[in-house]
Amino acid sequence: MGTIWAPDLEGQSGPKYQRVANTIRAAIAQEILQTGTKLPPVRELAYQLQITPGTVARAYSILTDEGMLQAEVGRGTFVAEKKSQVMDDVWSRQLHLLEAQDPHHVSLFSPRIVDVGQVDALRQAMEKVAKADPLMYLNYPTRDAYLPVRQAVVDWLSDQPLGPLSEAEVVLTHGGQNGILTVLQTLLRDQQPVLLVEDLSYAGFRRAAELLRAKVVGVAMDEHGIVPASLELAIRKTGATILCTSPEVHNPTGLFTPQARRQEILTVARRHGLQILEDDCYRMGDARSPSYRALAPDMTWHVCSISKSLTPALRVGFALAPKERAQDLRRTAEYSFFGLAQPLAELSRIFLSDPRTKVLARDVRHEMANYVRVAVNALGGFELVWNDHVPFLWLRLPSGWRSAAFTRAAEAAGVQIRSADEFALRDGRAPNAVRIAVNGHVSLKRFEEAMLRLRALLDNPPEQISV
Repeated sequence: MGTIWAPDLEGQSGPKYQRVANTIRAAIAQEILQTGTKLPPVRELAYQLQITPGTVARAYSILTDEGMLQAEVGRGTFVAEKKSQVMDDVWSRQLHLLEAQDPHHVSLFSPRIVDVGQVDALRQAMEKVAKADPLMYLNYPTRDAYLPVRQAVVDWLSDQPLGPLSEAEVVLTHGGQNGILTVLQTLLRDQQPVLLVEDLSYAGFRRAAELLRAKVVGVAMDEHGIVPASLELAIRKTGATILCTSPEVHNPTGLFTPQARRQEILTVARRHGLQILEDDCYRMGDARSPSYRALAPDMTWHVCSISKSLTPALRVGFALAPKERAQDLRRTAEYSFFGLAQPLAELSRIFLSDPRTKVLARDVRHEMANYVRVAVNALGGFELVWNDHVPFLWLRLPSGWRSAAFTRAAEAAGVQIRSADEFALRDGRAPNAVRIAVNGHVSLKRFEEAMLRLRALLDNPPEQISV
C-alpha cells in the first residue's frame, strides 16, 4: 500500500535528517502512516522536501535501525509491524534521546532500563487514575487515605529479606534520593552532625549531607565492603551517629557484603549506638543475604525504589523505619512535603498491585542481563566486576590509563562513562577505575559497538600517561 503523505519540516530545529526522522515518527505515532504503508522512494521524498537524497536515506536508515521502518530489497521501505519493531531483540520504544539523534553517541553515564511493557501498563493505570473519585484531586494527602498504597508497597516487598514489615513502617518518598534525605532529616540532630560512608560511595549520600550541613567521613573498604576495624576507629574519632551503606549492591564498585561481614559491622554499630541507613536502590535481582533491616530491625533505616526495576520516571521510593521510630519518619515527610501527590500515590498503588508488574520486573532483569553479558564478552579480558542483576559494571583500568584521561578519551569516541573520582570524597583517594552503566534505550548491537570502542581504547593506552 502506497501513500500520498506529504511531510512538513517547518517549525523544527536540528539537522535535516533528524527533522525528517522525527516527522516520520510522529506520523506513525498518530497513525497517519499505518502499519504496512509504503513510504515514498528516497529520491521522490528528497525532491518533495528540496533536500538531498542522502539526507532522506540517513533518516530512513535511523528509523530502520530503531525498528520503525522495514526495508525490503526491490520493493521499498514500509512502516514496520509493531511486533517487529525491535532493536536487536530489544523492544523499540520511539524514545527521543540523544542516541536517536546521534547514532555515534551512547551514554553509559547512568543506567537506563528497557521497556518490556511497563510503559503500556503505566498508561493503563493512568487511565484508571483519571477516572478516580474527584475528591482525590481536591484534598490534601492524609495518612489514612494512603493506607492502601502503603499496603501495596508491603505486598510488593513481601518476597524481599527485610524481616517483618507493616504498612505503618513505610513512608512514601519521591524516589530513593528523597528517601535518603528524609531519613537523614529524621536522624541528624547535633549542631555539627557526622555521618559515615564507604570511601567510595553513592554521591547522593554526600549531597544529602551537604543540604543538612553534616560532615561526611569515609570508612575504608576491602573486597567484602566496610572494614569493621576502620568503622570502629571512625566512630571513636568523629562521634558519628549514622552509617550510610549499600551492602547488597555497592555503588559504584558492584561489590557485595556477605552476611558474616554484616554481622561484624552490626556488632561495632550496636556497641556505639550507630544507626544504619541501608540503600538498596540498585539491586534488580534476588538478595544474596538478609538485609541489615532483617538482621537488626531496631537500628536500620531501609531505602529502596522502583527506579532500577521498573521506571525512574515516577520518582517513587520507599523509606522503611524501625518500628519504634516510624512515627518520627512519617512526621519528617509530612513536615517536608505533605506526602506524595494523591494521583501519583494512587497510580503507584494500581501499578504495584497489578499482578503483571512483578512479571514485568522479571523481564526487565532478563533483558538488562543480556546487556551485561555483551559488556562482559567485550571487556572480560580486563579487571571487571559485574553481576547479571546489577545495571552497571566496574572496570579497573590497565597500566597506561588514568581514569580522568580514559573518560575523556571514551567521550571523544562517543561513549560517556563515569570516573571513580566522582564517587570519592573530596579529600579521599579514588582508584584507577571507571563505572560503566547499562543503557537499555539503545540496541544490543549499538551497545556492543560502544563496548568495542572502549576495548579498543583499553588495548591502546597513550604513550604518555595523562591525568
